[in-house]
Amino acid sequence: MGGGSSTPPRTPTPRPSPCLSQPWRAIPASSQENLNYIKNFQPRNKEVKHLRILLHGPVGAGKSSFVNSAESALRGRVTNRALTDATSGSSFTLKYKTYKIEKDQQSFYPLVFNDIMGFEKNLDKGVQVEDVKLALEGHVRDGYQFNPDRPLKESDAGYNKSPSLDDKAHALVCVIPAGSVSLLEDNVVQKLRRVRVTASELGIPQMAILTKVDEACPEVRRNINNIHKSKYLKEQVEKFNVLIGIPINCIFLVKNYESEIDTDEGINGPILTALKQMVTHGEDYLNDM
Repeated sequence: MGGGSSTPPRTPTPRPSPCLSQPWRAIPASSQENLNYIKNFQPRNKEVKHLRILLHGPVGAGKSSFVNSAESALRGRVTNRALTDATSGSSFTLKYKTYKIEKDQQSFYPLVFNDIMGFEKNLDKGVQVEDVKLALEGHVRDGYQFNPDRPLKESDAGYNKSPSLDDKAHALVCVIPAGSVSLLEDNVVQKLRRVRVTASELGIPQMAILTKVDEACPEVRRNINNIHKSKYLKEQVEKFNVLIGIPINCIFLVKNYESEIDTDEGINGPILTALKQMVTHGEDYLNDM
C-alpha cells in the first residue's frame, strides 16, 4: 500500500466583521429623555410661536417619510399625514407644506416641519434652488405650488413680501438616502451646496439625516441596534461630510417608519436624538436673533 501524508484541512480566513465592536456614536438606551426634552421645549424668543425646520434634498430621499416618522415617535403611534410615493421617480411633494404635530387634544408641539419639492439632476425639473433660498428667508407662503420652470417671483400670490421671524426657517435639514451618498449627481450636489452657502450667510444652522439605513446595510436590516456599529454607514456619514461640508456631529442616521404599524424603541431612538439636535440648534439661532 502506498503511503502519503494527508493535507490538513485549510482553515478559512475569517472575514472582517461588517460591524464595529462598539457604536461609534452613543445614543441613550431609552428615548424617553429626548422625548421629554422635546415635550417640554418652548422657544424663549417671544417673536416666534414655532421653531421652523425646513427639509430639503433630492427626490425620493424620504423627506415626507421623516415628517411622518418624527410625528410617530412624538405621538407614540405610526402616522402618515405627509403623503409619500415610492414609484413615481419624480417629486411627490409639489406644494410648500407646513406640518404641525399634535401634542394633546388641546395643543401642538411648538415646532413645525416644512416639506419642499425635491431636487432633480435635470435643471428644468424639481424645485428651483432660488425657491429653497426664498423659503429659508420666509418668503414662500404655505400652499404655494412649485414651478420647476421658474422660481417664485415677488409678483406671485405665493410670495410673502414681509416675512416675520416666525415665517423664516430656523434650522435647515438635508435629507439623503444612506445608500445614495456616493451616487449623488453632480448637479444635485451643486444645488445642495448652493443652499448651504445661503443658509450659512443667513446664520441658519444646518444638519443632515441619512435615511433608509436598513436598505443600505443588511446588518441594520437584521438588527436596528446595529445602526451605529455599521462600518458602511459610518463611511457614508464621513463621505457626506466631505461632499457637502456639514460637520459629522450634525449628520444623523435614521430609519423611517415604512412597513411598521406600531412604534418601536429601536427606530424612535435615532429619530428623537436627531430631532432634539434640530431643536437645540434652532433654539440657539433664535436666541442669537
